Amino acid sequence: MANAKKRMALLVGCNYPNTQYELHGCINDVVAMQELLVERFGYEPTSIELLTDGPGSKVMPTGANIRKALNRMVDEAEEGDVLFFHYSGHGVLLNKHHLKREEAIVPCDFNLITDVDFRQLVNRLPKGATFTILSDSCHSGGLIDKEKEQVGLNCPPPRDQTNSKPGPHLSKPKNIPYESLLSHLASLTNLVESEIGTHLTALFGEEASLKFRLPEVDLDQLFGQVHGSDSGILLSGCQSNETSADMPGGPGRKAQGAFSSAVQSILKKQRALMSNKEVVVLARKMLKAEGLDEQHPCLYCSDENVEAPFLLWDVGTKK
Repeated sequence: MANAKKRMALLVGCNYPNTQYELHGCINDVVAMQELLVERFGYEPTSIELLTDGPGSKVMPTGANIRKALNRMVDEAEEGDVLFFHYSGHGVLLNKHHLKREEAIVPCDFNLITDVDFRQLVNRLPKGATFTILSDSCHSGGLIDKEKEQVGLNCPPPRDQTNSKPGPHLSKPKNIPYESLLSHLASLTNLVESEIGTHLTALFGEEASLKFRLPEVDLDQLFGQVHGSDSGILLSGCQSNETSADMPGGPGRKAQGAFSSAVQSILKKQRALMSNKEVVVLARKMLKAEGLDEQHPCLYCSDENVEAPFLLWDVGTKK
């Protein structure tokens, strides 16, 4: 692979304060990742953009603002560049067609960013650049549309999440049920419509996801082919049918996402070069050891990126 020219990162943490969907560890997740990128991976602080919905935030992590920041990274990318997106917040599983799973992340204004949007970003990358997504959210498996699953095939079959038991330490799932999201959006549009896309396009217009703005036949034409050298890399906090845990704070520890915490702990302890696969496998082992045995992190990428170094980091690049 080409040597990295630039390293750029967008880190998004949504706690949804003062709402019924409030979480507690998501901002901590991305603040900790910002420190890790600088100290361990040699990122320049100016190459990292942080978007949170915390007090005093100048730029809120709305759907439009997240898209603008992602598009800006891709527009600036050149051959050999390393792009990184860490998202911590709610996810939602879209049951639009019922026959296939469609995943999305939930910005602070509920303007969903979907698997189709991430597919478009990856397809726009110049040859030799990579785009790694670390998504600590529910239903995050498969968040890059049509990306190949590399770690996850041996997970248990899908199960009913409706009556699932809470994880250890009073953890909270990073999940907004589809029907709850639909009801919330309908209360804003006052439209009698069962399709979530209708509400999103009514509220956000051209800033809504491509998934809802284009007919499915057009989406298939745009994103129907995925090349073997595809440069998208997804480390998901769980399978598409599972939830990711938001762990509350306590004596001696901050509230944090279980997957984000595991990955960061691994990267701090393991000073040697680590592949994308190793990071995910070790995170699985750590979550299981902590009693989170119903959350299975997964890896989605091309065959050539399975054993590639996480963020293409090399010992010689560290400051």
